[in-house]
Amino acid sequence: MSHALLSPSSSERWINCPPSAKDNVGSDTGSTYAQQGTDAHSLCEYKVKKALGYKVRDPTDNLEYFDDEMAECTDAYCEFVMEQTQSAKETCPDPLVLVEQRLDFTRLVPESFGTADCIIVADGKLTVIDFKYGLGILVEAENNSQMRMYALGALNLFESLYDIQSVRMIIFQPRRDNVSTTEIKKEDLLRWADEVLMPAAKLAAKGEGNYKAGKHCQFCKIKAVCRKRAEYNLQMAQYDFAVPDTLADDEISMILDRTDTFISWVNDVREYALQQAISGRAFPGFKVVEGRSNRRYTDTDAVALAVTEAGYDPYEKKLMGVTAMTKLLGAKKFNTLLGSLIEKPKGKPTLVPESDKRPAWTIDDFKEETENE
Repeated sequence: MSHALLSPSSSERWINCPPSAKDNVGSDTGSTYAQQGTDAHSLCEYKVKKALGYKVRDPTDNLEYFDDEMAECTDAYCEFVMEQTQSAKETCPDPLVLVEQRLDFTRLVPESFGTADCIIVADGKLTVIDFKYGLGILVEAENNSQMRMYALGALNLFESLYDIQSVRMIIFQPRRDNVSTTEIKKEDLLRWADEVLMPAAKLAAKGEGNYKAGKHCQFCKIKAVCRKRAEYNLQMAQYDFAVPDTLADDEISMILDRTDTFISWVNDVREYALQQAISGRAFPGFKVVEGRSNRRYTDTDAVALAVTEAGYDPYEKKLMGVTAMTKLLGAKKFNTLLGSLIEKPKGKPTLVPESDKRPAWTIDDFKEETENE
C-alpha cells in the first residue's frame, strides 16, 4: 500500500506543523490495529458493492482478524450507506455511489492522493462517508481535514456533472457508537483550500515552515525527540511547585488543556529512552534493570487436571459483562432478551473542553446525583 507524502490521513499534522511531513517519510511499522482496520475495510467494501448489485468475491476467509464483532460492525456500515443512498435518491434520480474511490489532490496538494471509503454524488449535495474501525480515539467530522480533502478530490471529479452546492461529511465509527456528521457550503470548502490547505501544503512539500506542537503530534515519528514539543510541554514546569488555589483561572484552564498531551509526551520520551538504552545507549543517571513480574502457570490444562484430581474446582464462575454478553448473543437478541434488565446509571461528573458535545451539568444535576448515592 503506497502512501503520499502529504496524505489526507496525516493532514491534521502537516497542516499544523508543515516541516513534520519530511520528518515522517519512510515505511510504517505494521500493527495489529492497522491490520484489523484493513480487514474491516475490505469487508465493508465487499458488503456495500454486493448491496449495490456488483459481482464481488467474499474476502472473509482471507481476513486475519475477522470475528463476530467485525461482521456486525460492517453490516451496520453497509446498512448505513444504503440508507444514505436511498436518501440521496429522494432529491436526485441518479446519484452516483462510489466505493473505495481513489482520489487525486495534486491540483491543490503536491503529489497527494488517497482513497475515500464511500462517496455519494447527487445534485445539490455531495456526501463523503469514512468508516473508522478504531476503538481508542473518538473521531469527529467537524473541521476534519482528512474528510475535507476527500470532499475536494470528489468535487474535482464530479462538480462538472452534478450541481453540487454543499458537502456533507460523515464519520461512521461503530465500535464507539459514533456517527459524526457535519456539512459545509462548497464555497466555504474551497475558501478553506485556498487559505489553509494549499499554503500549508506548499511549505510541507519543501520541508519549510515552523514546527508546532499540539494534539496533532500523536502519530508523528519524531514526537519523542521533537524539541518544539518538549518546549511546549515544559511550559508546564513553571507550575511545578504552585499550590492549586494560588493559580489564576486561566492558568488552570491552560494546565487542564495540556494535561493529556503532557502525559503522552512524558510516556513517549520514556519509551524512546528505554528502547535506546536496551540498544546500548547510556542516559546519565539511569540504567536498565529487570522489571517486576507475576507468577503464571506453564500449562493451564495440567494445572486444572491436578487441582480437579485433588478434589477442588479450579474454575471461577461469574456472569459475563454487558459487552461480552452482547458479543455472545448479538445486538438484536441481546436487546430482545435482556433489554428490560439493563440500566445505564448517570456517569460521574468530569471536566472536559467546551468543544465536547455532551450537555453541561448544572449545579442541580450534581446535587441530585450526590443525594442518590
